[in-house]
Amino acid sequence: MAFVEHNENGLVYMTSSVLTARHAFTTRLGGVSTGVFESLNLGSNRGDDPEAVRENYRRVCALMGAGIDDAAVTKQVHENAVRTVTEADRHVCLSTVPYEADGLVTAAKGLPLFCFIADCTPVLLQDPKNGVIAAVHCGWRSSAADILGEAVEKMRALGAEPSELRAALGPALGRCCFETDGDVPEAISSWLGGEVAGLWDQRADGKYMVDLRAANARRLRQLGLREEHIDVSTECTRCLHDKYWSHRYTKGERGSQAAVIVIE
Repeated sequence: MAFVEHNENGLVYMTSSVLTARHAFTTRLGGVSTGVFESLNLGSNRGDDPEAVRENYRRVCALMGAGIDDAAVTKQVHENAVRTVTEADRHVCLSTVPYEADGLVTAAKGLPLFCFIADCTPVLLQDPKNGVIAAVHCGWRSSAADILGEAVEKMRALGAEPSELRAALGPALGRCCFETDGDVPEAISSWLGGEVAGLWDQRADGKYMVDLRAANARRLRQLGLREEHIDVSTECTRCLHDKYWSHRYTKGERGSQAAVIVIE
């Protein structure tokens, strides 16, 4: 298993060898946005030029073999709602999203799923045998509210089997940079039933350094995924702030990248 960097006409993105579906974890490189949004900003509500955002979407959607009005997108509120989407949920680019969901699941072919990231953990899921995919935004609150459990249940309702599921956990804030108070480890411990060995370090000043990707990978194993079907990126968005959007590094003055997957 491995994450691989690609550069297609200046569009830089990552893929995971564990997934066989067409997918991408975008970076901040390869778009047309300028200023603080330079260059591949996919956040439509952060103050960027709408026409620049549309062109950025066009480039990523083309990578997925789709047009800019052909994808389904999350509307993230850091909770655990996962929506099963169909053809009826194709989103007109930059229009208002009529629901709230931090995760999307589908069995529809040719319907790309987008979730958005700027430090939180993006998780792409696929059951290649049964033809079901998901894109899930895992911040610490949505993680501790068991959004991955919700996603796997929604996938099972469409015919997926946990033992067949493959998961790629993309670039995100690493343990090196995810400094928290005690409420985050406490929430993670409750969520994982106490199976938290190795998921954080406590510093002398009482702060914790938390590995949220490892926590989500552990939850996937609890949900029945096989170890060899879980791929975890080692890239930290804050450390690599020239490559990725990082909310913590920019103190909120930033764009958004996306995790995208589609059944061809």
